[in-house]
Amino acid sequence: MNIQQHPIIVHVVQQPVESTTIGDVLVGAIGLTGVLVLVAILLGGAFGGVLIGIKLLRRRLNIEPASDSDIIHIV
Repeated sequence: MNIQQHPIIVHVVQQPVESTTIGDVLVGAIGLTGVLVLVAILLGGAFGGVLIGIKLLRRRLNIEPASDSDIIHIV
């Protein structure tokens, strides 16, 4: 009896891939939107804070902006 006459063939079966549901897509989209809104709020607050800080610094140091520019002052 020769072993090479009857080879053993092994098929490797991969685990089934979980399908993506509509709920998964909605949760991901809402999460991404929340992160983008949070980043926008933080960047807007930081930018606004910098502008207010520059204005306060100019007022403290009595530095006036260039008079030849068209700046509208709201009092």
